[in-house]
Amino acid sequence: MIAVAPPPDVRATLRHFILDNFYVANAASLSDEASLLDSGIIDSTGVLELVGFLEHDLGLTVADAELVPENLDTISRLAAFVDRKRRV
Repeated sequence: MIAVAPPPDVRATLRHFILDNFYVANAASLSDEASLLDSGIIDSTGVLELVGFLEHDLGLTVADAELVPENLDTISRLAAFVDRKRRV
């Protein structure tokens, strides 16, 4: 029997990317529901970096119409977006 590796923890992967690439004053207090845009963690240039990560590292294709806060504003929304894109 061949063992199938479990899918990677998308939230942890996204959190790791955000903490490594953007200034977060208190990493321990960054909740999955915290607005990355409203808190100033990610700005318009950061969105481009994030999309580059989603496309290059996670293998997604992100359309211009998908560049909305509903998909990219929190770790939870990002994880749900990745999950939806992977199902297509």
